[in-house]
Amino acid sequence: MPISKKLLKFLTENKARYEIIPHRTVYTAYDKAATLKLKPNIIGKTLVLKMDKLISVVLIPGNKNLDKNKFKKIANDWQKKKEEKPVKKVDFISEKIMKNKFKGVKIGAIPPFGNLWKLPTFIDKGLLKNPKILINGGDYNFSIKITGAVLKKLIPDLVIGNFSKAK
Repeated sequence: MPISKKLLKFLTENKARYEIIPHRTVYTAYDKAATLKLKPNIIGKTLVLKMDKLISVVLIPGNKNLDKNKFKKIANDWQKKKEEKPVKKVDFISEKIMKNKFKGVKIGAIPPFGNLWKLPTFIDKGLLKNPKILINGGDYNFSIKITGAVLKKLIPDLVIGNFSKAK
């Protein structure tokens, strides 16, 4: 299954500039970087987190790991702006929940557009420093090359912060 129809429709309707990049089957950001002979820091790694009961989509550079404490602080700043209760616990969601929530895309290849599923989206500032970013396209054999500016335009309520750490 190539790029999901839902994602292609979303990109087309928003007149987004992007390029579909086919590649061999990969399951990790590191493998994607190695396969395409790119630096892992331009590969966007999509994580799906649970902030107490709220699910969110998070994008960090492929050469980094999530710093849960830094993320929790960013999430709480965001919650405060919305006048909502602070987040007590941040954790990864189960595959079962992912399969139910993200229909039409493969687990481990979820595109970072939380707004497609009515979820908040967070992106690590480090990723936006790159002129081009490679993000998941919903399939293990296709990625999307896009600029940070286009990503920001496509996700109007995008939360940008610094919440990754070196591996």
